[in-house]
Amino acid sequence: MSEYQVIARKFRPQSFKRVVGQEAIVTTLKNAIKFKRLAQAYLFCGSRGTGKTTLARIFAKALNCQQPSPDGEPCEVCSSCREITNGSSLDVIEIDGASNRGIDDVRQINETVGYGAASGGYKIYIIDEVHMLTKEAFNALLKTLEEPPPKVKFFFATTEPHKVLPTILSRCQRFNLSRIPLEQIVRKLAWIAAELKVEVESAALDRLAQRAEGGLRDAESLLDQVIAFTDGRLTVQDVDAILGLMPRDIFFELDQAVKETHLAKAFEVAHRIFSEGKDLVHFIDGLIDHFRTILLIKLSGQDSAFLTLNPAEKEKYTLSARIYTQEQCLELISYLVESQQQLRSASFSKMGLEAILLHVLQSRYRLTIGQLVVRLHQLEQTLGEQINIEPEKVPQATAVVSPPEEAPPIVFVPEPVVVSVVHSEPEPEKMRQSLPLEPKEPPRKIDPAVSEDPTPSLSDFGKVAPVKKTIAKSTSSPKDLPETKHVEKKQVVISEESSLRPVYEYDTLLQFAAVELEGKLQRHNS
Repeated sequence: MSEYQVIARKFRPQSFKRVVGQEAIVTTLKNAIKFKRLAQAYLFCGSRGTGKTTLARIFAKALNCQQPSPDGEPCEVCSSCREITNGSSLDVIEIDGASNRGIDDVRQINETVGYGAASGGYKIYIIDEVHMLTKEAFNALLKTLEEPPPKVKFFFATTEPHKVLPTILSRCQRFNLSRIPLEQIVRKLAWIAAELKVEVESAALDRLAQRAEGGLRDAESLLDQVIAFTDGRLTVQDVDAILGLMPRDIFFELDQAVKETHLAKAFEVAHRIFSEGKDLVHFIDGLIDHFRTILLIKLSGQDSAFLTLNPAEKEKYTLSARIYTQEQCLELISYLVESQQQLRSASFSKMGLEAILLHVLQSRYRLTIGQLVVRLHQLEQTLGEQINIEPEKVPQATAVVSPPEEAPPIVFVPEPVVVSVVHSEPEPEKMRQSLPLEPKEPPRKIDPAVSEDPTPSLSDFGKVAPVKKTIAKSTSSPKDLPETKHVEKKQVVISEESSLRPVYEYDTLLQFAAVELEGKLQRHNS
């Protein structure tokens, strides 16, 4: 019985055309071979599973290939290609930087670098995880790296290029490998499943690709794991079960609970997660991705290029997007990212998860900072319109005063109606007659230990209370127009809109706004 070879090694690319997601780098390396513009050192850096060491091996294979293709592809048939593929080549030496990181190991490289290649091609040193070398080892390698012997090349691979000394970086051609797009990972997994004659649902491949986070090797390892879980057709439920993920239906149930304000759903979901032994971090990751998808649908529509959903999931997400606003989605994503960090160090993780879910379910009735600012601005405008009334608008808002019964009927002449608004302060005697007497309260003694009433007055807003103004109308009949005039004075309310709503309503709104803003500032400062 032959030894089983994992998918990540069995389907590892052996030529440039099999490399996924790094087209620009592949084109550059092939042109360097074609036009003989080879540097003495190359640095391949990027996240895990993106093909750093694979590109270094293929590049070494193409340089030493005895029958290369016109476009720079290795033949994979000659003895040099087979030896490099098997790892037995004497001309391509792979060194683990984590295990050989001292100055003695680099000194050994400097002593053997002068020997020529066995097959007459290039002698190539591939140092993986080169950032693990010590500072002394890097300095010992500088001279050899800058001026190596003829037919000697250095290929470095690292996931942390910021730890490599700048003097080393300046002597290398650097290639930054990007994360592999989701569609290309799904396409590669589908091809592997077809080669293995395994039937897999497309939704299951999407879930594996999302879980890999741009690393093809991670996606292939996950596929290898879930294939061993079942011997039949691989479904998305199998992927969720083996990876410990919650199905997406639970997120749509939370959306419905948000719509109905069903707070008990938070305790049901938390109990289900803990009873089934699911990973809390993975659940929060899924919840963040859920609200991110809803936000993308609200911003770009359900046909956005950033979405990778099947038609059934698109329909569900379109319905869920109607429940939330853009501000809600942004606030929830920010809150969940912060809560994910706090949940890892919480002593009562179940209670923390319940608190997070309750916050999500109550988000429909929670005001964001932007909404509070808009409402406060609208409140300020409303107060300004009700208090600041221009004098020329007063005649339009005055009520029509009927004349006394004994007065003759009023006939308006074509002349403008004389309207005079009394702005001067009335005499003290008339003031006492016109205004009702109010009992004088004795002066209160203010206790310094007791705070005064926090209710804001109109003066706190920089406004002046509306004053009832006396309006005098001149009415006369056509007969005695030049002789007799009947003048009637009456106090009228300038406008029904000028009557202010109770001040305590604005006090309540301001208190809620202050509490919300204080909580936001505390979270940002912490």
